[in-house]
Amino acid sequence: MPFVDRPCRRGRHVAGAAIACLALAAAGCAADSTGLGLRLVPEEQVVAMGQQSWEQLRKEEPASKNAAYQRTAQQVAARLLTASGRNPAEWEIVVFASQEVNAFALPNRKIGVYEGMMKLVAGEAELAAVMGHEIGHVDENHAAERVNSQAATELGVNLAGIALGSASGTDPQAVASLLGMGAQVGLLLPYSRNQELEADRLGLTSMAKAGYDPRAAVALWQKMQAQGDRPPVFMSTHPGPEQRIQRLQQLMPQALETYRRSGGKT
Repeated sequence: MPFVDRPCRRGRHVAGAAIACLALAAAGCAADSTGLGLRLVPEEQVVAMGQQSWEQLRKEEPASKNAAYQRTAQQVAARLLTASGRNPAEWEIVVFASQEVNAFALPNRKIGVYEGMMKLVAGEAELAAVMGHEIGHVDENHAAERVNSQAATELGVNLAGIALGSASGTDPQAVASLLGMGAQVGLLLPYSRNQELEADRLGLTSMAKAGYDPRAAVALWQKMQAQGDRPPVFMSTHPGPEQRIQRLQQLMPQALETYRRSGGKT
């Protein structure tokens, strides 16, 4: 599903953000990376939004019956999380039956991978590149940044209502998309260029720490680039595949050193 944008109405957006900030004055409007310097939605509410979106997806999308896929996703996630000092038992990882070539991670420590992605990757290392990238978004609070940015622009008062405890008038599909769940649940709203490149960097480091050959990340993106006129949803982000591959190659010497220190052989 293509990214659906809306025409900019700057005056209305700024007014909506101002109203939202006044409404949230009791909770405190702090500085953030929204273009307007506001934090309209507190972190705990973003986590709650992630949980609601996850529960919605679990109801609407069946889990894959492929036991090997589920086992592999669990194993790769466990290695990545453990290598980064997290407890895998606190995370939930599910492979969904959809043929969409996509994956996501939510701020409430949920990771979803679609069967389409499992079929595309060649082995655990390429899957680690995908999952490490998505976990990187969580590490850097990219979903929270995007929720706040969207609250200050497109969704304004509606998302501010969520922060006040009211879901009235809020589109759950739009919320799911803001959290990075992609076209399977709602509109595809890509992360920003900087967020994507940062997640690429963190994912590369994460997989190297976990003992996965980081060169698999380049192989993965080259494979996605070769998918033809309709690239996978996972590629529908601001940086083009050529730029991402170039960036990964620039980071590769350091990643390979991390991989060697973790016991990997180059």
